[in-house]
Amino acid sequence: MAKRRASRATFWAGVIGWAAALLMFFPIFWMALAAFKTEIDAVATPPKFFFEPTLENFAAVNQRADYMRYAMNSVIESIGATVVSLAIAVPAAYAAAFYPGPKTKNLLLWMLSTKMLPAVGVLVPIYLLFRDTGLLDSRLGLIIVFTLSNLPIVVWMLYSFFKEVPHEILEAGRMDGAKFKDQMRHLLLPLTLPGIASTALLSTILCWNEAFWSLNLTASNAAPLTAFIASFSSPEGLFWAKLSAASALAVAPILVFGWMTQRQLVRGLTFGAVK
Repeated sequence: MAKRRASRATFWAGVIGWAAALLMFFPIFWMALAAFKTEIDAVATPPKFFFEPTLENFAAVNQRADYMRYAMNSVIESIGATVVSLAIAVPAAYAAAFYPGPKTKNLLLWMLSTKMLPAVGVLVPIYLLFRDTGLLDSRLGLIIVFTLSNLPIVVWMLYSFFKEVPHEILEAGRMDGAKFKDQMRHLLLPLTLPGIASTALLSTILCWNEAFWSLNLTASNAAPLTAFIASFSSPEGLFWAKLSAASALAVAPILVFGWMTQRQLVRGLTFGAVK
């Protein structure tokens, strides 16, 4: 009886999981479908699931905008912000995990609370600072904003991973004469590599998908793919087929990247969950 209940619970858990996955995947599927429709088919009522596919939307998108320039900006800004975030967050998380003070938890909570602040609340001062320092519409400016935006999450994730490492391992290294850089290089980083990798992947995805700062702090030179998508919204209206084609081109690289690194991402996010 108990075995039957367990199998039934497993079955329904699988059904719910697949239903949730299909529900989340449907917008991506519909976007990809609309990208191969004509404008008339894209807005047809009722929606058309069977149609003659066309590539005219992708041709129109490539004629209107330089896709590779936007894509290169996204790559440079996402990877650059991730590298800078890790360079700052690794020492910060190390200090919080292995040398906590009486205010460490409060400091970490304060860092996390900054993510609750609406971005529009600090748009004007940041815009004025960037204007006065020449960082508007620059890759460096977006790298700085992306770094500051994702730093609390990166620090918290690394902190949770570092907390899983037994302190005795680092103490043994210190007793053997290992200096700080040796402890980091030969002990801490190899032990927490899955967690660091998953943090880097998540940070890259968050930077890639960031739209608010991209639209407000760039014009053309440093505009990433999120601005590329927004450029297909015109006063004449929304051309859904072309907008879907632009969106498909923008999300395709990060979808492929996420699919290729899903095993590492899951491994890192479950790091230390089972002992």
